[in-house]
Parts: sequence; structure tokens; C-alpha cells
Amino acid sequence: MGRGKIVIRRIDNSTSRQVTFSKRRNGLIKKARELSILCDAEVGLIIFSSTGKLYEFSSSSMKSLIERYNRLKAEHHQVLNPSSEVKFWQREASSLRQQLQHLQDRHSQWMGELSGLSLNDLQNLEKQIEISLKGVRMQKDQDLTDEIQELKRKCNLIHQENIELYNEAYGARVANETSKSAFVPYGFTDAYVLHGHIHLQLRQPQPQQNGTSTKTMNLG
Repeated sequence: MGRGKIVIRRIDNSTSRQVTFSKRRNGLIKKARELSILCDAEVGLIIFSSTGKLYEFSSSSMKSLIERYNRLKAEHHQVLNPSSEVKFWQREASSLRQQLQHLQDRHSQWMGELSGLSLNDLQNLEKQIEISLKGVRMQKDQDLTDEIQELKRKCNLIHQENIELYNEAYGARVANETSKSAFVPYGFTDAYVLHGHIHLQLRQPQPQQNGTSTKTMNLG
């Protein structure tokens, strides 16, 4: 059986009203979060309870969302009221001049032009420089570490290639010497085969010995 239709009106019972507020608040924040994720939208939600307690949700910075809202609302108001457009652009120009002046001052300070700075300004500048130097050193160390690792990897590859080339060359040489040493001419012993060279030795003919004495023939 389906739920009955709920009449939208103020809940008189304070306990029920607080429970309903808590449930509906959590559901509204959940829907706002889902909307920001699914649709890539910037969502800002501000809720004040009946007791004055603040609840808020923002997909980014609540301050930046409010500033954007005020700026767009002012621009929309200027479109509807063209007479205030001149004042709007004057404010924009003044704001841009201030930002430009601030950037120029910061650039001059970083370039060493420190005249006119108070002790507090110098201390802040020193802290900023130390933070920047720390970031530069960390990035440099990381780059050096990556470069060393890459050189080690290349050295290992070269070393492995040298081992493979040595094994191929040495294996071919051993096989060649083995094939040469395997052939020994007939009549020669292995003692005369040294480092692939054959040494020949001549033997003197031995006199034939006979055990019988020489007999003389007597004639008539």
C-alpha cells in the first residue's frame, strides 16, 4: 500500500519538526552533492534552522561562490539598469589598477628593490623567499633523482647487452677451437697437437738385428 500524500504545512510538534528537519536537511545536502558531481556544477547550499544554527554545503569554496553570485547579480542588475554601467566599469578599472600595482610591487621586491619596506614586510618577504627556495630545492632533488635512476637503468641495459655479446662471441670462439682440436692426423698422438698446431717428428730407421750368425760359403 502506497504512502499517503503529505500535506506541506508547518509541523506543530517540536520533536517531530526537529526530526523532519534533520532528515530533510541531510537529504537536501546529499542531492546537492550528487548534482555537483553528476553535472559538474558549482553548488552552494546554506541552511539556517529554526534555532539559528547554520548548515552549509559547497562544491568548492563557499566564499568564492558567494562572490561569484554577487558579481553576476550586479552585472544582471546593470543590464537591467544601463545608467549604472559606467560606475560598474569604473569599479572594475580601479580594481584592475590595484591588482596591477600589487603585482608590480611584488615583482620589484623579488628583484631586490626593498626600499620603503617595513620590518614586517621584510620578514614576510623573507618567509616567502624561503618557501620558494625550499620548493625549488625539492624539485631539483627530485629531477636529479629521476635522472640518476634513468642513467642506472640505461647502464644496466648496456651491461646486459655487453654480457650477451660476450657470450655470443666467446661461445663461437670456443666452438671453433673445439672443432679444430677434434681432428688429429693418423699416426700422431695428441701430445703433438697443441693450440691447433701440429708438430712433426722424424724417426731414424733402426738397424735390423738377426740372431743367426753369418755363414761363409766354402767353395770346392
